[in-house]
Amino acid sequence: MSTVAVATDSTSYLPRSLIDSEGVHQVSLYVGWKGQSERELDMDGFEAFYTRLRDDPELPSTSQPSIGDFLAVWEPLIEAGQDIVSIHLAGGISGTCEAARQAHGLLAERGLGERVEVIDGETACGGTGLLVLAACAAARSGADRQAVVARVRETRKALRIWFCLDTLEYLRRGGRVGKAQAWLGGTLRIKPILSLEYEIVPVERVRTAGRAFERMVKYAQELHDSGSDGWVVQHIQATDQAQRLIDRCREIFDSEPVFTSEVGPVIGTYTGPGLIGVGAVPRSLLA
Repeated sequence: MSTVAVATDSTSYLPRSLIDSEGVHQVSLYVGWKGQSERELDMDGFEAFYTRLRDDPELPSTSQPSIGDFLAVWEPLIEAGQDIVSIHLAGGISGTCEAARQAHGLLAERGLGERVEVIDGETACGGTGLLVLAACAAARSGADRQAVVARVRETRKALRIWFCLDTLEYLRRGGRVGKAQAWLGGTLRIKPILSLEYEIVPVERVRTAGRAFERMVKYAQELHDSGSDGWVVQHIQATDQAQRLIDRCREIFDSEPVFTSEVGPVIGTYTGPGLIGVGAVPRSLLA
């Protein structure tokens, strides 16, 4: 067993098989309508959620894990003798990382603060997933907590990830539009391409879905040319588009993706169906 355990929250949307094989520990966010929230990790598929999201004029609410949720995951690992690196959703769009820091503060009061490192990943979804996998690779090689943290920081500096939305409407309604706020002054009938640093950052806007797709393919080529060859593709209710992007990326990178998956309800509440995203880091950081 590694001396360092890696934890994250539910918004990486890493495939379950990869979570299990890498031994990643997860803390769930919550989502639901009219006070009936449930743990995202307990949801049996996302189809019903996204069907309602399209049809219901009211947006669901989302909420961060409680301090107790973090401690419930961390404390057994500490008791088992492991240190922990816990990597979380960008603080600019969620209070998840701040809740993790508050939980860490309680551990510090008990003299256990040095056993846990909380990292704001300043990203989400596939970006968080790549940071988590980099941490797992370092821990598996025998790295101590500080060295695992250093690997995560190095990977975050190298990470590049874009996502394209079908509409800005969900970001507008959910209040998570970030630096893309200026785009709301015009028509919402554009295909926005965005990135996520501490908060959502606008990249480009195009007029048609076809042009947006080709821009994402061009971005994948740019990733490859810059040496970022450990690539991922994610989507929301856009299976065909995602598969087309995966096929094009296979040609560009001449390799299989690190992983592909569908983004779940906590993030999907604010992006809406139709998202496709691609990102990458140097594959060497995952080894």
